[in-house]
Amino acid sequence: MASLLYRLGLGSFRHRRLVVIIWLAVLAAVGAGSLTLAGTMSDSVSIPGLESTDAQTVLAAEFGPTPDTAAAQVVVEVPSGQKVTDPATVTKLNALVSELGSLPGVATASDPLDSSAPTVSADLRAAYSTVTYAATAANLTSTEKTALSDAVTAASSPEFTVAVQGSATDSGGAGLTELIGIVVALVILAITYGSLLMAGVNLVASLIGVGIGSLGISTLSGFVTLSDTTSSLALMLGLAVGIDYALFIMTRFRHELRKGRDLGDAIATTVGTAGSAVVTAGATVVIALAGLAVVGIPFLAEMGFAAAATVVIAVLIAVTLVPAILGFIGFRALPKRIRAGVMAMTPEAVDVDDLQVSFPGFFGRLAGLVTRRRWLVLVSGVLALGIIAIPFASMRTTLLPSPSEGTTQAQAQAIMDDHFGPGASGPLIILVDGAGAAERANTISEQAAAMADVSHVGQPVLSGDQNAAIVTVIPKSGPTSVETEQLVRDIRTTFQTGAGPQVSVTGSTAVSVDVSEKLAQALPIYILLIVGLALILLVLVFRSILVPVTAVLGFLLTIAASFGAATAVFEWGWAKDLFGTTIAPINSVAPIIIVGVLFGLAMDYQVFLVSRIHEAHSKGASPRNAVAHGFHKAAPVVVAAAAIMFSVFGGFFPGGDSTLKPIAFTLATGVLIDAFVVRMLLMPAVITIMGRYAWSLPTWLRWLPELDVEGLRLEQNTDAAVRPEGHRFGPESVKQDD
Repeated sequence: MASLLYRLGLGSFRHRRLVVIIWLAVLAAVGAGSLTLAGTMSDSVSIPGLESTDAQTVLAAEFGPTPDTAAAQVVVEVPSGQKVTDPATVTKLNALVSELGSLPGVATASDPLDSSAPTVSADLRAAYSTVTYAATAANLTSTEKTALSDAVTAASSPEFTVAVQGSATDSGGAGLTELIGIVVALVILAITYGSLLMAGVNLVASLIGVGIGSLGISTLSGFVTLSDTTSSLALMLGLAVGIDYALFIMTRFRHELRKGRDLGDAIATTVGTAGSAVVTAGATVVIALAGLAVVGIPFLAEMGFAAAATVVIAVLIAVTLVPAILGFIGFRALPKRIRAGVMAMTPEAVDVDDLQVSFPGFFGRLAGLVTRRRWLVLVSGVLALGIIAIPFASMRTTLLPSPSEGTTQAQAQAIMDDHFGPGASGPLIILVDGAGAAERANTISEQAAAMADVSHVGQPVLSGDQNAAIVTVIPKSGPTSVETEQLVRDIRTTFQTGAGPQVSVTGSTAVSVDVSEKLAQALPIYILLIVGLALILLVLVFRSILVPVTAVLGFLLTIAASFGAATAVFEWGWAKDLFGTTIAPINSVAPIIIVGVLFGLAMDYQVFLVSRIHEAHSKGASPRNAVAHGFHKAAPVVVAAAAIMFSVFGGFFPGGDSTLKPIAFTLATGVLIDAFVVRMLLMPAVITIMGRYAWSLPTWLRWLPELDVEGLRLEQNTDAAVRPEGHRFGPESVKQDD
């Protein structure tokens, strides 16, 4: 593989103008496709075969499809001692309803005081109007959303509180903070390289890859229905691995130049060595993402394949476009103070295999500490992460969004909970389908009213042919509470027995319960799958059993600690005021997305660090010296990559909603834990402890092919077909492109 990539790097250097033109042409093509062919992304999550989702299909057939249009719930509240039926309040309420009905895009605005269908609380202190739009939520314009928000703000006063929630409201976004995260990444890259030019090239190359992936997904949405989460995952992961891969290639290129290599040889060697690690790391990420198809959930499979395609693009960018751009930059990639001296060197003038155990600087001292105090580092690190992981055992998930603290949505939800009951926001729908539906529905209505955690049961509603009926149940507890989840199970256990019409439970709360359970069951299968496949790949890469096993065990420790920290913050409420978080279960889809992203980054750091350790070992260094040497070479890159990813993921946190914040927090925390604790402390300590056994392969596995990720054969191979003699790419080639 190293020899093939060497030739690819050399070809990218020689034909650098063509390579750049091709990639820009691809970007332009998918951009044009996105502008002309893109469709609308869906924000719904559907899993076939679930009781609640199948029941919704029956509901649509028997009672007519529910309009898929945007809606909002405008809630009003008056102070204690007043009533919404007071004459002065009625005047304000009528004026508000009239104003809502005249807003841009609004189809109807219900009257809370309508005697045929009143929506007033029992204590007469609160009421709500349901505002429906002609368009779907995805097609609402910013003008329409702003008009609703302005109307609510203008009508609100201390004596007449008005708040709004629903799909027609604008929950805000993290666009500005995402941009800040990218700016921080640029600063970190500039510090790492000591050059704004190199930092800019790194970021631009990554953004080209992300742009191609995202625009390609947008174009594809015109032909198939895609979830909006698909684009978000591809964007987040594509940016993450794109920056990492370019960083690793460009750092190794500067290292090869410092050895005294000619420009073309340095680029080709970089792609043959660092490029091999990038391809290997990319392969593990693709395995993780493609593995989403195996759990049997269609929207997860589509997300996985789309994100995997984006990662493949990032790998191709790293091994073709980045080398081509480096061909234009040449020796300007090095700091000015050493550039002239390096350009005058020859490879023989540099000791390229310096394998001493003691290195200067912070990373040298840290390497010495970890290798000397290996048992202390290992035990203390595992104990610390184990303690952080404790809350993970009680983590819960939900599909229902929770409004962020301090927003009008949160205020509206609080008013509804206080005056209508927490369960009013998540009614359960019992569907009775089949002959005898009317009698069965009446029996269910009477029995359900006596069940624990039931606040109210509505009268059965029959379909036109009398063969189906629905019973609405209002729980006492909120939609995301443990009690409501148990009520869903109790209703099914109680009424889904015996002969007669089929009984199903649906509604948004029941769908959330079913989807959460399905995803929770799929998560362990998914983790076992990607860990198993990655283990096989790492065995091929490092020709070792112990190192790959410790790598995946470290990843499992990262996952447990990351979810433990997220559970403590978002469900237990620790540091609630510090982080400005809403206490609620994590989104059901989040764990699988987080596992996929963190697995990819963890394997990146693993391959980048351990490949340099393995390289030193292969050149004859003792086990401890190999760890120190590889750590000193790779640790700065891992630190920079992790810091960049932390800033990118952290950029989604401050301005994100209650669904996005846990994902951003868990990813940022996971990157810190995996890079700085698992990969830079625990892995070097473990490899030092294992000594020469770390790189041993059982006799019965010696037949496995050698992938040569470190590119050792490149230095040994003098075949002109691989590294042509007599062809120099020295300073003169740089001057031509200056």
